[in-house]
Amino acid sequence: MRMMSKSSTTTDQSDWLHIPHVGEMLVSEFMEPLELDTVALAKAIAVDSARLQAMIDGEQRIDGELDLRLSRYFRMSEGFFLRLQTSAELRTAKRALNGELGRIEPRAA
Repeated sequence: MRMMSKSSTTTDQSDWLHIPHVGEMLVSEFMEPLELDTVALAKAIAVDSARLQAMIDGEQRIDGELDLRLSRYFRMSEGFFLRLQTSAELRTAKRALNGELGRIEPRAA
């Protein structure tokens, strides 16, 4: 599907890079290098493995509690995984708007 932006350039969405969600990042950047499976990680951070798997699969959003547990376990700053989620959501939303934001006039101070 081709869409027109404000600058009249054509944007082909099929050329866009995949935006990984937080669960994909958790697996590729943390679990796979450490050879951790979902059950082992869930046990290590004291959460239900089905809950963790749902987040990994993108079926459930990460919440503050799960972020704190994962951040503690992987020695990351609190909020690290929530920020990954927010960043992915913002990039996805901006992509979906496809130039529409440029048509919004910022309010004068």
